[in-house]
Amino acid sequence: MKFTINWLKDYLTTDANIDEIHEAMTMAGLEVEEIENPGEKLGAFSVAKIIEAVQHPNADKLRVCQVDTFQGRLEIVCGAPNARAGLTTIFAPIGACVEALGVTLEAKPVRGVVSNGMMCSYSELGIEGDSSGIIELPNDIEVGTPAAIALGLNDAVIDFEVTPN
Repeated sequence: MKFTINWLKDYLTTDANIDEIHEAMTMAGLEVEEIENPGEKLGAFSVAKIIEAVQHPNADKLRVCQVDTFQGRLEIVCGAPNARAGLTTIFAPIGACVEALGVTLEAKPVRGVVSNGMMCSYSELGIEGDSSGIIELPNDIEVGTPAAIALGLNDAVIDFEVTPN
């Protein structure tokens, strides 16, 4: 049986975090098979806004973008066809592990221009959605907002084993 923490909180007034709920349920004799917490998986990712996007000087399909992030304004090279000024999207900083690509991001030159992070598509985050370009979010979401909150994926799911007794 699976349920979300938000569903549980509709019936139970608690400020307990997922680990405390897991412990309490186990102590009550319920066996927790799995806890899925997308917020943890997306912990390094946050909302960013592209301020400027210009053609890369050494590549036809790349853009050099000035991006407002929680770290301040950064220069990021992006190959997405929808990378443009004014777009609010998801940012992965240097050091973030992009599991779907099997890489940990490093500041390194992309055809002569150093990229200081990455803007992400849904597939790069390992979630369903249109991955023909980077994620497009409403412009009213604040820069630095955690990606899990911006994408509505911040609700953990607990899976209990249903026993015969």
